[in-house]
Amino acid sequence: MADYAQARRTMVDRQVRTADVTDLRILGAMLEVPREAYVPTPRRAMAYLDVDVPVDSTRALLKPMVFAKLLQAAAIGESDHVLDVGCASGYSAAVLARLSGSVIALEEDIALARAAGETLAQTGARNLSVVSGPLTAGWPKGAPYDVIVLEGATETAPAALLSQLKEGGRLVAVVGSGPLGKATVFSMTGGHATAQTLFDAAAPLLPGFAKTPAFVF
Repeated sequence: MADYAQARRTMVDRQVRTADVTDLRILGAMLEVPREAYVPTPRRAMAYLDVDVPVDSTRALLKPMVFAKLLQAAAIGESDHVLDVGCASGYSAAVLARLSGSVIALEEDIALARAAGETLAQTGARNLSVVSGPLTAGWPKGAPYDVIVLEGATETAPAALLSQLKEGGRLVAVVGSGPLGKATVFSMTGGHATAQTLFDAAAPLLPGFAKTPAFVF
């Protein structure tokens, strides 16, 4: 039988700490949340590998190092209101719920959203709700947000999501597709979002976040 607790410690020690993630709250949350519970049974052996772990044909859990560094860049406070875009099976929302005051986990795949809600309830996650709707539209009913986290890549600055940030709010995402992506934090100041590139990163492209092809004569 797999020793998932040991695998979790190894993930944090060898993948997350070594990537200069020093926020003890993030390290603690990733040690507490049973990542394997959010991975389909046939893929549970992959739960703690240094890869994006597929949940289904279109969704994956972000590589632990990338996920942790994005959270550290978001500087999530204990009372912050967070929107988790593309929550897939709910792992990211479970971690975010341990760092913030409240989380809205958005997933447009209804079956995934239902499964995420069930797993989150079974694992005792609190201070969050799972909702279903188009990822690109965000969740205006819960806006404004202190932090928005994209659980995948976007090829463009997500304008609709940025408009749902509070003044001083942050949105973190991998911008760009394939191996040329850049982890980026967008900060809302004076009604305008400014982007800061953080580090090289790759992540699966979220549905609807591809760049619109340019028209060529």
